[in-house]
Amino acid sequence: MAYLLDLGDRQIAAELAGPPVPTEGGVLLPPGRVAVLHGMPDAQVYRHGWNSWSPSGWREMAAPPLRIASPERRLTADDTVWDDERRHHSSAVMALAADDGNILLLGALGLDVPRLSADRDSLTAWAEQQRAPWFCAYGPELDVFARYAQLLGDHLGRSVNKAGQVWCSWYAYGERIDEQVLHGDLEGLDGLPFDVVQLDDGWERKVGDWEPNTKFPSGMADLADRIGRTGRTAGLWLAPFIALPESDLVRDRPHLLLHDDKGALVPAGHNWGSHYYALDMTVPEAQDHLRTVISTVVDWGFRYLKLDFVYAAAVAAARHQPDIGREQAYRDALLLIREAAGDGVYLLGCGAPVLPSIGVCDGIRIGPDVAPIWSNYATDDPSDATAENAVVASLNRLWLRGVIELDPDVVYFRGRNSLLTAPQRRLLTDLAHACGFKGTSDPPGWLDSTERAALQRFLTDDVSVRQLSRYRYELSGRTVDFTAAAQRGAI
Repeated sequence: MAYLLDLGDRQIAAELAGPPVPTEGGVLLPPGRVAVLHGMPDAQVYRHGWNSWSPSGWREMAAPPLRIASPERRLTADDTVWDDERRHHSSAVMALAADDGNILLLGALGLDVPRLSADRDSLTAWAEQQRAPWFCAYGPELDVFARYAQLLGDHLGRSVNKAGQVWCSWYAYGERIDEQVLHGDLEGLDGLPFDVVQLDDGWERKVGDWEPNTKFPSGMADLADRIGRTGRTAGLWLAPFIALPESDLVRDRPHLLLHDDKGALVPAGHNWGSHYYALDMTVPEAQDHLRTVISTVVDWGFRYLKLDFVYAAAVAAARHQPDIGREQAYRDALLLIREAAGDGVYLLGCGAPVLPSIGVCDGIRIGPDVAPIWSNYATDDPSDATAENAVVASLNRLWLRGVIELDPDVVYFRGRNSLLTAPQRRLLTDLAHACGFKGTSDPPGWLDSTERAALQRFLTDDVSVRQLSRYRYELSGRTVDFTAAAQRGAI
């Protein structure tokens, strides 16, 4: 049915499933397909990515859409189902920006897999389950995004637990970490005000088989206890929804995994030089398995869980319970983790679908992995692990601040094993302050006295944050302009 949306200074014709309802700052639209005749043919288009690593940002209407070109990489770092190489497309929310600083925003207020696309004439939105209402607004960019974020928190919930200041092992050692190295770094961290020490990938017997390997002979409970005795929270990396093909889980219990409609296992992504599979979280036995995994690691003493590759629970497949939407299956699995872990355990979602994580996860990664290089000449993949990609995606998701803790990934202070320049390291530091999430992966033994002092200042500075415009912030009275970085200019 055709309606006229009254958006204050603008009236827009729309095709809706039912009448719009006025609300503060805009209008609420009923679940179902939405088509809006926007009248902004030359606008900039805001694209929001599906999971943590998916590209997010602004493009000119006449430019090619922002997307991941590689189908293999897209399976890991975005939603393959609704990719479009011709039209601008987005997950959950889309916005069109006029030259006067106003935007037209259309965003979902719930699940399941809400999608949007835009061309010079129309802004169209739909969802796989058609159960989510929509919010539409027109006005100043910061105000409209803030109101949308407020409504998301009202509908889905808000973060409660705070991460504090995090040291993790990944960006120094990768999978080469072992017990003795971590023991040494624990001693070296003495005097640095970290709240969490988090062991990353490399401790497990195999992805999917969540028991310690031979590099951790003293066991995980001993490690958690050692961290706890330093006055810090013990953190652990876990990819609870996935399993590599050679894991015991895949070999012995394939009935717990996602299949296609012909009964074949469905690859859920690619990493570790291989594809991997994902649990079908609508299978009761898979739910029991997940509950056991989470209860075990919490019983070991870990109270900060970095949950990685979690989007895999929401990939397209033929589920045991087909009436449950794939994002709802993912959110139900997160709720199971929350129940098994307890309310006081911090849950960080990485590779996480953004909307269905809100209200369950305490924090969420909002960009690709940072790396000790700014860019990579060999690839133009916007989800690739580089500092520039992480900065660009994170800057374009800062409107979520206040709904869920935003993790832009780690800051580098070390000169060792790093190609980042001093201005690039400063930009990462400023971004961390803007997000309100501080983490690093620099081993204390890799830092000279100047670098250690810079890390100390980063951890102890209490920085006030005020957003001035899309990419300009005031950090404790100092104006920081991220525009050049966000637009991939020289840094």
